[in-house]
Amino acid sequence: MMNDYLIVLNKDEDTLSVVDIESNEVIKTIPTSHNPHEVITTHDGRKTYIACSLGNKLDVMDNNTFEIVKTIEHPDFKFPHGVDLTKDGKKLYLASTFSSKIFIINTDSDEIENVFPTYQKHSHMISFSPDRKTVYVPNIGSHNITEIDVASEKVVNHFPVGQGPEGVAVHPNGRHLYVANQEENNVFVIDLETYETLYKRGVGDCPVRLVFSSDGKYALIANRHSHDVSVILCEQEINGTKRPWEIKRIPVGRWAGGIVFNPEGNLAYVANNKTNDVSIINMETLKEKGRFDVGIHPDGIDYVRV
Repeated sequence: MMNDYLIVLNKDEDTLSVVDIESNEVIKTIPTSHNPHEVITTHDGRKTYIACSLGNKLDVMDNNTFEIVKTIEHPDFKFPHGVDLTKDGKKLYLASTFSSKIFIINTDSDEIENVFPTYQKHSHMISFSPDRKTVYVPNIGSHNITEIDVASEKVVNHFPVGQGPEGVAVHPNGRHLYVANQEENNVFVIDLETYETLYKRGVGDCPVRLVFSSDGKYALIANRHSHDVSVILCEQEINGTKRPWEIKRIPVGRWAGGIVFNPEGNLAYVANNKTNDVSIINMETLKEKGRFDVGIHPDGIDYVRV
């Protein structure tokens, strides 16, 4: 029998919360390295990687026991942050913000296999294309995106976006990159064949995270300073024209941050940094249906089914 959990990182108490989805209650609180920010679970659900930014470490958790079993370090881990996995799950990509380097880690051995620079400023997040052949890295200080070819593990392009890009994701159609620009309070929709910005849409104040529903119908954007989530209907049809459009802003807790969907896609969970809780969003009604408490300053969040 499979069990469902949320892993929620509590940045300002150096812990993570394991939340049982059935009860929406914390069943275990686990000490981590200093200042856990971003999190990703392996495709098989057996391990979770936790980027501890101010601690300059990457913790590895065994999801059978919910215990930290290894800590990975490197001299150029300088505010390690965004993490994600290749299609086969055998490699983890990590962006180190203040060294502006990309680390590739073997998930069998948990050893660093490759390191290379982006040559940009403040490379912050990792976002794979749906086919997992390309990685997009938002560079907050350079106001652009770095494109990495997964097969060669090399930087192949940089292209400009808005000011302070942070939340980044490729639409499930594989053709459009959405970029949330926190210094402009907007989202760019970019054609990945031409790199043309097709649309610019205003959202809330300081958008920091962006995720798509698995069917591609919606993009959810966490707006840190307006304490809400922008709902983008990716193909709103009006007067015979389809375009991405913000159709709603859902009030949540203070300082909305990490967002994750459940596998069925009917619920989304939003970590609220300053109210120390997680909002549950019903994706049918597009309303907050409840909240539950976690630790101090929750941000990174992931869904685990084991």
